[in-house]
Amino acid sequence: MTPINLADARWVKSRHSGNGGNCVEIAPDFPGLVPVRDSKDPEGPALVFPASAWRAFVAGVQSGEFGTI
Repeated sequence: MTPINLADARWVKSRHSGNGGNCVEIAPDFPGLVPVRDSKDPEGPALVFPASAWRAFVAGVQSGEFGTI
């Protein structure tokens, strides 16, 4: 797989994020992919998911499939 350059990525924090520091950010400008990182560690690693997998994960969270945290 070809490495993805995230150096100029525009990161967006979830609108559901509070001030508790438990936030994720996504970079929405990568067709077919969703880069995800921990907002507390912006220089740290990012995970890159296929967009379909990310949509399935978000749908599972919204439906309560993973319980509550």
